[in-house]
Amino acid sequence: MSMEIEIGRAKRARRVYAFDDVAVVPSRRTRDPEDVSVAWTIDAYQFSIPFLAAPMDSVVSPTTAIMMGQLGGLGVLDLEGVWTRYEDPEPLLAEIRELPADKATRRMQEIYSEPIKPELVTRRLAEIREGGVTVAGALSPQRTQELYETVVEAGVDLFVIRGTTVSAEHVSKSVEPLNLKKFIYELDVPVIVGGAATYTAALHLMRTGAAGVLVGFGGGAASTTRSTLGIHAPMATAVADVAGARRDYMDESGGRYVHVIADGGLGSSGDIVKAIACGADAVMLGSTLARATDAPGGGWHWGAEAHHPQLPRGNRVEVGQVAPLEEILYGPAPVAEGTANLVGALRRSMATTGYSDLKEFQRVEVVVAPYQSH
Repeated sequence: MSMEIEIGRAKRARRVYAFDDVAVVPSRRTRDPEDVSVAWTIDAYQFSIPFLAAPMDSVVSPTTAIMMGQLGGLGVLDLEGVWTRYEDPEPLLAEIRELPADKATRRMQEIYSEPIKPELVTRRLAEIREGGVTVAGALSPQRTQELYETVVEAGVDLFVIRGTTVSAEHVSKSVEPLNLKKFIYELDVPVIVGGAATYTAALHLMRTGAAGVLVGFGGGAASTTRSTLGIHAPMATAVADVAGARRDYMDESGGRYVHVIADGGLGSSGDIVKAIACGADAVMLGSTLARATDAPGGGWHWGAEAHHPQLPRGNRVEVGQVAPLEEILYGPAPVAEGTANLVGALRRSMATTGYSDLKEFQRVEVVVAPYQSH
């Protein structure tokens, strides 16, 4: 039962919550952090941590995808980024870092107008495979039809379709929409698709056969979707709604479990803890990992929205550099604000509340916190 609030006489609205609005409550039992498992399995793939590095050029290069895999997570390469447009993208990444604010958007639009080269898609995925880790690449719904054969032939273990919002039924008068259900059925690899931010949208995506659904819409640090389009989904409610869809879809499908992956608005280890407490199986991290000293953004962070040719909905933001990727994930943390030792913080929170694995921790008590948490 959701509480409706009257905005004015002609419009009512549902009260929803962001991660800052909620807190996790310890139960009577505690555990030792070493006895807690934060492992995550999707389809045939096992990971020792439930973290995916977001397919953004400031976060994932072939090198950091391999590092992320070696550290127990999954790095997802953006197959529409500079790595698949340029033989040597390093000088362009350096240029993006140096751009003055008033010139950044226009110059990034130029850089990203270079065509995607299928042979580079093949080569980058091969580089990651040679690193001996799980291979994952992402395309937007618009590009999937045109490039997925190249991607599948190159060999991916997990395929991600990630747009600002993805629907099972995209309606268009001008282009043949991607038939997700047919596409996923014909594809031989598990597909993670999103974003979705509501129960109904997520249920539709689950029915397409997706292995995982990304939850989030316009919440990331580099996104201005909220101010540009007026669209925003507070994440605590969005994750809990989609987790509700997962439960109902399990009943409907006779036990098929679809993974819920929170994507966006996860700025600190506390947000990651709350995402899993609200029902996420794993989290996709952008700005949190862009702060790594070895991230390709070099202290800057941007998404595909930042260089949209017609309507940019994101900025290149300075996130700074906190520590190497390994320390951001496993510590020791050089800072106290929840931007490093993300795994240690998740373990400690689970231990303090008495839960031994992620699925159990989804049942932890959560309260609406009547205070500002920062």
